[in-house]
Amino acid sequence: MENYLEINKNSWNAKVDPHLKSDFYFVDEFLKGRNSLNPIELELLGDIKGKSILHLQCHFGQDSISLSRMGAQVIGIDLSDKAIEAGKELAQQCGTDTEFICSDVYSLPEILDQKFDIVYTSYGVIGWLPDLDKWAEVISHYLKPGGKFIMAEFHPAVWMFDDDFTKVAYNYFNEKPIVETYEGTYADQSADIVQQYVMWNHSLAEVLQNLINHDIQLEKFQEFDWSPYPCFNHVEEFEKGKWRISKFDNKLPLVYALKGYKN
Repeated sequence: MENYLEINKNSWNAKVDPHLKSDFYFVDEFLKGRNSLNPIELELLGDIKGKSILHLQCHFGQDSISLSRMGAQVIGIDLSDKAIEAGKELAQQCGTDTEFICSDVYSLPEILDQKFDIVYTSYGVIGWLPDLDKWAEVISHYLKPGGKFIMAEFHPAVWMFDDDFTKVAYNYFNEKPIVETYEGTYADQSADIVQQYVMWNHSLAEVLQNLINHDIQLEKFQEFDWSPYPCFNHVEEFEKGKWRISKFDNKLPLVYALKGYKN
């Protein structure tokens, strides 16, 4: 899949406009000051005033801008040029100094020369990357000694199932690229877009071992039986802001989160 970057860039570019208009991304409320970060990642981040943060795979930057509002100096990067344009416009409207760079993760060291107190990434990100060794290398490259890596992500157990959670359809392990065509988007199932995409499943061991291999010392690791987003089929909100897949109740992990530091 040598052209996976082009395929996925086109896919994410197509999502930007419907996402900006969707209730999922609550742009009107966000412009009025609503924070887009969830309790899971806020607890791991702690006080970030004055910290420098690199936000990998930021989409159109709501989390990046939220981090800026909390007092950090933030650079968000994303593959989608349309998303980066939207992020810059949102930051201007919000009055933050958040910076945005259009780049895929692996190419970033060729264009950004800086070290950071924190590297941050969250929710639906690593599945777009074929090689987590290179991913972890980039994270380690950008962290200052003692700098923190903070990540919240959907649990790999979820990606084993078909979209309706009727059967195990995919390998838990990173066996091969998953190439599919999708109608609509997780933020708006009725969106008039049909896009091909390329993804990879990554086990927890693949994530953690590659971070360890690149001098990221694990400090905290958590698993959650709920998602802060209603982005899967057949979910129910059992507490405000917490969703589960109804047929599984609390039996399936939906999210994991971790904090580590650069040795």
